[in-house]
Amino acid sequence: MKVQSNNFIPTARIAINDVDLQTAVTTGTHSAFTKRQASMYAVSQEHGQMLRQQAAAVKRHALNNLPDLLEQAEANMQANGIEVLWAVDATEANQHVLDIAQRHDVRSVVKSKSMVTEEVGLNHALEAANIDVLETDLGEYIVQLGDETPSHIVAPIVHKTKESIRDLLIEKAAMPPTDDVNEMTRFARKTLRQKFLSADMGVSGGNFILAETGSIGLVMNEGNGRMVTSLPRVHVALVGIEKIVPTVADYALLTQVLPRSATGQALAVYTHLVNGPRRSDEPDGPEHVYVILVDNGRSQIYNTDYAEALACIRCGACLNGCPVYQVAGGHAYGWVYSGPIGAVITPLLTGLENASPLPHASTLCGMCKQVCPVDIDIPRMLLDLRHELVQRGQGDTVWNIGMKAWAFGNRSPGRFVFGGKIAARATNLLKPKSLPGPLSGWTKYRTMPKFAPKSFHQLWQEQEK
Repeated sequence: MKVQSNNFIPTARIAINDVDLQTAVTTGTHSAFTKRQASMYAVSQEHGQMLRQQAAAVKRHALNNLPDLLEQAEANMQANGIEVLWAVDATEANQHVLDIAQRHDVRSVVKSKSMVTEEVGLNHALEAANIDVLETDLGEYIVQLGDETPSHIVAPIVHKTKESIRDLLIEKAAMPPTDDVNEMTRFARKTLRQKFLSADMGVSGGNFILAETGSIGLVMNEGNGRMVTSLPRVHVALVGIEKIVPTVADYALLTQVLPRSATGQALAVYTHLVNGPRRSDEPDGPEHVYVILVDNGRSQIYNTDYAEALACIRCGACLNGCPVYQVAGGHAYGWVYSGPIGAVITPLLTGLENASPLPHASTLCGMCKQVCPVDIDIPRMLLDLRHELVQRGQGDTVWNIGMKAWAFGNRSPGRFVFGGKIAARATNLLKPKSLPGPLSGWTKYRTMPKFAPKSFHQLWQEQEK
């Protein structure tokens, strides 16, 4: 997927004025956020916080021991009959899939939901090789019909209303006209069922890789994931190298916090473990299973102060709680990952120069850290990225000049007092309705405040006397 994150501001302005998008995103994020709060703290506030801290400890431990765990996971997967491949970047990941498809004479592919395949652009690579590829997650299926990209890590069509989905299914998939959600779902299920049965290869992501057992952990709410991984004769899973967890017990813990944070469920409808290809005494399952461990910039993050971002379990809770995402939607972020975590990992994976507005796409309210199930300090990393932009000289020119002027005026008590007096007199004399220049954004939606008759400094001095 082409990176268009530098267009964040104009794209966000369009989104803010899109009534349908605002309605859909507001409804979707508010519902998910409310359900998350109720589910995470259903027992008690203390219990919910303990879950978060335990999950955070598991992911930090996994990251601290990542090289060893990757080797352990590879050995155990191979012992299970899984062929393990490594991909340093998107090109190599796609080539691995194409090679597997050629080896097994694959002509049709069905996919379950996977952000990594979006990241590497797998669909485009398969289509360029004349291989039919179909998204089978309902949201991803609708996105594919509309020739769009997902706008949310968990809910790909959170930007769409029911009416727009209905019209798309009627136009692109020849669905009989209906306003009933159940009827729409039945139509999609019937359409997809034949594709599952006839596909040569299934492609999935992986929420977790269990180093202890060499298993692929998938957490889903739709049965398409199980069909993708069991009906076709070949199953290929593309998984980021950071998705390793040490033990089954760790996996059990993370599968509690992931659905709670993502959809407000105590447990997902399907918690699926893939342990390898079909055995000789088993009646079904794929004949071949491949796992492609994808780096694509992750190892570079691992050696920096941003390594904590690799602990993300892709629940989308930070998106649902973010006031910027709630009004801008996901497409404004210009790449696969949106919201607060996207504002961090998009610059890190694609280059800060290709996503320079994203570190500023935050109010720094801290909600993203509060709702993160593994307690990632996203606000700290956003500030660090802003600092990097300034160090590179990529900050806004007007902003930089203004900050230097502010710093000059605040380095001396005399200059600070003098500046305050000048500002107060000018404001009281001219009585402006808005602040000048770039500061006008603040007063555009607020009444211009009046300066107090006496400054705090004056009041303090009088009190001391």
